Amino acid sequence: MDPPPSCETLTETEQLQLKAVRTHCSELDALTRHVRSFATMLTERQGELLPDWLDAVRQDDRPSLHTLAAGIDRDAVIAGLSLPWSSGVVEGHVNRIKMLKRQMFGRAGFTLPRKRVLMS
Repeated sequence: MDPPPSCETLTETEQLQLKAVRTHCSELDALTRHVRSFATMLTERQGELLPDWLDAVRQDDRPSLHTLAAGIDRDAVIAGLSLPWSSGVVEGHVNRIKMLKRQMFGRAGFTLPRKRVLMS
């Protein structure tokens, strides 16, 4: 059983304790394996592995993961896990504009919020 990437900062004693907990709790071990494999898909952009991951999650008896698997839209998630493009910058601007709109609600007409958006 390989230590997770986040365990690199754990001491050797802590790593042994984590291994012991996972050995004694099969549910935690199964959950850890599923989460790690999803994290690997995410960090290494391996969206083509998503259908296999979803099948493995559905075959396992973990209701919380079944809920997650049911909520994933395959095409969008596969694209998000595979393609190098991101809409993060656009989403950041939309979030900023919404914040400014909430701050200005009921205080001014269209011109002042427009100036704040353009100047920020």
